[in-house]
Amino acid sequence: MKLLERGDEVVGIDNLSDYYDVGLKKARLARFSGHPNYTHIHADIADREPIEQAFAAHKPLRVINLAAQAGVRYAAQNPHVYVDSNVTGFLHVLEGCRHHGVEHLVFASTSSVYGANTKMPFSEHHHTEHPLTLYAATKKANEMMAHSYAHLYGIPCTGLRFFTVYGPWGRPDMALFLFTKAILAGEPIKVFNRGHHKRSFTYIDDIVEGVIRALDRAPAVKASWRGDAPDPAASGVAPYRLFNIGNEETVELLHYIEVLEKCLGRKAAMEMLPLQSGDVPDTEAEMAELYSAVGYRPTVGVEEGVSRFVAWYKEYYS
Repeated sequence: MKLLERGDEVVGIDNLSDYYDVGLKKARLARFSGHPNYTHIHADIADREPIEQAFAAHKPLRVINLAAQAGVRYAAQNPHVYVDSNVTGFLHVLEGCRHHGVEHLVFASTSSVYGANTKMPFSEHHHTEHPLTLYAATKKANEMMAHSYAHLYGIPCTGLRFFTVYGPWGRPDMALFLFTKAILAGEPIKVFNRGHHKRSFTYIDDIVEGVIRALDRAPAVKASWRGDAPDPAASGVAPYRLFNIGNEETVELLHYIEVLEKCLGRKAAMEMLPLQSGDVPDTEAEMAELYSAVGYRPTVGVEEGVSRFVAWYKEYYS
């Protein structure tokens, strides 16, 4: 929507998978599907032919890839779909950029790539060789694939590591959706790690602003980069950069729930559980690199963000 509002022509690709409520996805799409500058293609990026056709027909100057099989724990039931979408699908996007002269590719990575790393705050300059989930591993693969294409074919690539995104129109399998639905229904909520882990909860509008600002500034080869002491955040052999996008104010899950209770005007019945397998105890985003490059860092705190979400939730679900 932000791209359309500033006058860009946008081609969107979505397969409207049934991983979660297709009705919600269609309602999202309906907000701008009639816009004269928007073209929608119903396709799966894991299918090579329609993606090749989309690039050939529309010849985009810039590409934002947010398509992926999301959800950390779903991989235990269906690991193949993660590789199909997140690896094979991303390859099709890279190939489209390669063959059609795309001037900048921006793609979504995740804070999950930090994995077993416990040094806080998470920095793009840290190494990320120990992912704890298949989802994180596929996103790490995206980062490496993009770097190789940037090096081999000169495609400027920017990877953005999102930190715990929440807000209106989000995924119903995320904690804020699940908590809100359960509290309003008078049902208990599952609170893992007994609510003591911390997250850089990041409101969707902050993510959108960061993505667009990054899109407008394609990376160049970093002249100061050294092969004998390589910086994971950038490259001296390719136009490639990685940035965190996350709120620098970390919030304990119990406080997040308290804010939600206040917004709903109801108390939650909590089932206290241990930390789930694959989850990290804490995340904390370092934002100096993105701010230095594009002059932006997330600003919406959980009090404001959760309040906006609850207002949307009540309206959408009546």
